[in-house]
Amino acid sequence: MKTIFDRNTIDELVQRIKSLQVNADAQWGKMDAYQMLKHCTMSEEMFQGKKQYKRLFIGRLFGSMALKGILKNENTMKPNQPTHPEMKIKGTGNFENEKTKWIELLRSYSTFLNPNFVHPFFGKMTKEQIGNYVYKHTDHHLRQFGN
Repeated sequence: MKTIFDRNTIDELVQRIKSLQVNADAQWGKMDAYQMLKHCTMSEEMFQGKKQYKRLFIGRLFGSMALKGILKNENTMKPNQPTHPEMKIKGTGNFENEKTKWIELLRSYSTFLNPNFVHPFFGKMTKEQIGNYVYKHTDHHLRQFGN
């Protein structure tokens, strides 16, 4: 299974991000291209310990089971997955700056160190789970916009 901790995987994702266009239409979901970029940078900041979000009650009940379902094989994530309320983006911003920020955050996984990470929905995650999930999440949103 692909992981964000593999340099070739990061390079592949970076090329896909670079080809994103501000006016790209979403294949599913309610976000526009900028909102997706912002959502993804917030997600990377969370995994890397730069931001924290409130743990969701429903995640305490079903989070670990949902994570196992997502990571059980190489299949892509399904469209229209739920989003943490604090990571739903409204409005707009600088598309190119957000692209650059996301790329920098993905590249910084080469020095990742957040051993006690607790996801607000999935709960405690191992480094291997983080690596696989971050790849799948990134791939999911790039596919959302045809990349």
